[in-house]
Amino acid sequence: MSNQKVTILENILSANDQLAEKNRFLLDKFNIFSLNIMASPGAGKTSVILKTIEALKSTTRIGVIEGDTAAVTIDADKVTAGGAYAVQINTGGNCHLDSSMIEAGLNQLPLESLDLVIIENVGNLVCPAAFELGTNTRVLIASIPEGDDKPYKYPGMYRGVDVLILNKTDLKPYVPFDVNYFRKGVTLLNPGVKIFPLSCITGEGFKPWIEWIKIHLKK
Repeated sequence: MSNQKVTILENILSANDQLAEKNRFLLDKFNIFSLNIMASPGAGKTSVILKTIEALKSTTRIGVIEGDTAAVTIDADKVTAGGAYAVQINTGGNCHLDSSMIEAGLNQLPLESLDLVIIENVGNLVCPAAFELGTNTRVLIASIPEGDDKPYKYPGMYRGVDVLILNKTDLKPYVPFDVNYFRKGVTLLNPGVKIFPLSCITGEGFKPWIEWIKIHLKK
């Protein structure tokens, strides 16, 4: 990589980080707890979000920003039907959301009426890790079918998150997955990360995840 390319990338990330701080200030102004949820395609981001909405909607006002590379509203429609506010962001083919996109999404949400904002990032295990969005917590969803070697193959993503959800635990009897090997890779990269093994199908493990969110809600 040439010096010119490095400088351009540094400038992009610096500008993004400054706008992320603006987003964080706005969310804090309204006492909103916020999550940036990242994962590979098919890991179960939308399923986890819908199950979370179902568990919290009677007591918590929720808004969701849905990021997608195409102009489709499939996930946003599911979120709305599930009982939360939803905004769809089309990245125009980009492999991640950035702070300017989140700023636009936040401006479309009734922040004064929300307790929790969930951002569903684009399905990718590389690009999203580099871009701060201004949320309180960065969450990575891994899943049993993806394999137990993902922390070793995508260290940047696993190193940069606060919470790890291991989804689709109901498939452990049917898929070769060494939980100890997986956890070892995670711990080497991110010793303090909070891990929630769970299943959206059976509901197993969901209660600790929901209780963790309730503890962190600001109002």
